[in-house]
Amino acid sequence: MSHVPRCRGALPTMTLACVLACAHGGAQAQSRWTFGGFGTLAAVHSTERQANYTASPTSPGQAGLGKAWAFDVDSRIGAQVGVQFDKRWSAVVQVVHEKTVDNSFRPTLNWANVKFQVTPDLSIRAGRIALPLFLAADYRKASYALPWLRTPVELYGLMPISNSDGVDASYRWNAAGFKHETQVSIGGAAVQMNPEVRGDTKNLIGITHNATAGALTVRATVARSMLEVHGAEEFFDAFRAFGPPGQALADRYDIAKRNVRVFGAGFNYDPGNWFMMGEIARIDTRSLLGDQTAGYLSGGYRFDTFAPYATYARVDANMATEVDGLPTAGLPPQAAAMAGMLNTELNYRLRRIAAQDTVSVGMRWDFAPNYAFKMQVDRVRPRAGTEGTLVKVQPGYRPGRAFGVVSASVDFVF
Repeated sequence: MSHVPRCRGALPTMTLACVLACAHGGAQAQSRWTFGGFGTLAAVHSTERQANYTASPTSPGQAGLGKAWAFDVDSRIGAQVGVQFDKRWSAVVQVVHEKTVDNSFRPTLNWANVKFQVTPDLSIRAGRIALPLFLAADYRKASYALPWLRTPVELYGLMPISNSDGVDASYRWNAAGFKHETQVSIGGAAVQMNPEVRGDTKNLIGITHNATAGALTVRATVARSMLEVHGAEEFFDAFRAFGPPGQALADRYDIAKRNVRVFGAGFNYDPGNWFMMGEIARIDTRSLLGDQTAGYLSGGYRFDTFAPYATYARVDANMATEVDGLPTAGLPPQAAAMAGMLNTELNYRLRRIAAQDTVSVGMRWDFAPNYAFKMQVDRVRPRAGTEGTLVKVQPGYRPGRAFGVVSASVDFVF
């Protein structure tokens, strides 16, 4: 008999609540309080030895340059407590312990919100809430719920923020043979971009729409916010000191305060024995942080407890990743040297705006109830002279060279 839980057929689109309900076999369905958790233990090897491969810029792993086999790229553990006060009021708290930008494992509060069911079709939540930007937004950290070992880095790495502090409202309705759900989110979030630099997302407003008919689910998202990043003021002020050409460059790339726009769409078709899914999104910061379009297409087939899959993912920079910068002709020697240094630093930062594609093949094996073993092999190719999604790049790194990544993990829920 298969060890795969009955709800596994919908894994690519199930909510984390469904995953944890499957883990407990529904035994907690009538309980006032619920408790569950999830975790991943993963080992990752990268053949690129001049940089580190990582799955998220806010959780930098050490596979490649740092370690031959790294356990910090995907490993994490999380716990979730929920309470149903009555037919209308409920609450949930989720804590995730994972790698942070300061290279240590720490617990973070991922969710903490209260929900009020206004009507059977309308609900309102307040607190820390999962951002519904992508298909796997609700369970991206619970890898057991994913068909792959990890979400496609090219797309999900563009938006490392997975939650916001604020309110949202969801309304369910039926039309044209589809079950629809429209969600409006308002809030803000903070993200530690590196140990020294913190970004604050303010005045975030987003609209997400899901439509489901049988095995097909489609999603579309539009969002905007104000992103404030401090720590680079001195760099851009140095450009402004060179007059109108420097002012123009600073105005174009300054990261201090920018409107960010996100557009995304995706689909999942999962009749049970196989699945096909894909997403595409554009995230435009109108700054040195990038304007990029990313997407992926993935499919797999299930043979009892085994599920092989393949994925193609790609991210493109919608802006130049190398510019002439400040003109140096006619400047005094000292000013020309300073302008040259600024231009070098600007182009170094532009090359960190990823352009990359990845071809992945993998296998999922549900070897026991609530446990899944996964193996995945990736061929990663940074493009357009960029460093792709690599971090801690060394002087000996050669742009455009493809490299391999081999990963193995055990995912579980409890």
